[in-house]
Amino acid sequence: MPSDVTTILLTGAGAPGTRGTIYALRKGSESEKRKIRLVGVDMKKGAVGRFWVDAFHVVPPPESEEYAGEMNRICAKESVDVIIPQTTRESAKLSECMSEINSRITVSPSQAMRKANNKFELMRLFESLSLPTPKYFRVRALADLIDRAEELGYPDKAVVVKPPVSHGSRGFRVLRENTSWTIRRFLSEKPSASEITLDELSKILTKDKHVDFPELLVTEFLPGREYSVDAFIGKAAEIALPRLRKEIVNGISFRTTVERRRDIEEYTLKAARALGLRYAFGFQFKLDYSDVPKVLECNPRVQGTMVASVFAGANVIWWAVKEALGERTPRVKDLKVSESDFYRYWGGLALLPDGSLLGEI
Repeated sequence: MPSDVTTILLTGAGAPGTRGTIYALRKGSESEKRKIRLVGVDMKKGAVGRFWVDAFHVVPPPESEEYAGEMNRICAKESVDVIIPQTTRESAKLSECMSEINSRITVSPSQAMRKANNKFELMRLFESLSLPTPKYFRVRALADLIDRAEELGYPDKAVVVKPPVSHGSRGFRVLRENTSWTIRRFLSEKPSASEITLDELSKILTKDKHVDFPELLVTEFLPGREYSVDAFIGKAAEIALPRLRKEIVNGISFRTTVERRRDIEEYTLKAARALGLRYAFGFQFKLDYSDVPKVLECNPRVQGTMVASVFAGANVIWWAVKEALGERTPRVKDLKVSESDFYRYWGGLALLPDGSLLGEI
């Protein structure tokens, strides 16, 4: 590639946030009158992101022994300068094999990634820093799960159960005793796969006698508003930008509002520094009954709706690229951050039988 072109590789090119990540990169490069070239990779050859990048490759799963070698081959072929991981699995893997890949990667050290991706370890860290956390317990047996749920107030109060390490809301359940459907609910509400009774969950977890009981996190249910935080930490700058999640569909923000909350910003940066996080990453918080923000999880990678912060005035995705290249990032005190709304909407691609693009909405 010409030396005046910066080549950026995006993993998870079929991820819901790919369009936003590309927008952030294009806006960042345009603001500096800089040429960029985008390479996308995904485990699925039909990933829609292949139509939005300059080159596309299929890669094996990150758990595969061939993953690092294949990524390095692609980086060499495409003269990749910077890799931006967009999925939890790939960001974790790339943090472990950075020395095997001859391109810069916008990912934190592996030890920081392991702690950030583990909700139990994350809550322990928050506690050690005297930062608010929901009441939580780690369980490894059904009897312990039942005892802890009751200790948190079940069945009078809702309780949350989830694996310490997961992604995309997999394994997440809200325990409620009254989940029965009346005619009125049937006709007026969409079914929620997240609600379940403790008895129903117990039957699921013990149904297969050949599978060990999974490690689970049992926490208090937080009833208040939920926030995502788009954050960046570099050598010379750091920022945390909370977004109120006003509408969520399948775990993805479809309406979100940038809302400056100093408490959430301070909690995010204090925890991130303690973890050793770098580049662009995110946290999620939810308010308790007293409107105190308590941590839910950390996403130590580019988040799916992080593009909202670009419109607000903080292009943390582009800053991550500049940081990886050893370039100066903007001074946070010079930024004019606006509290703005971001709406996501459904789009689509039309393809011919040979897989070529016919049209896009």
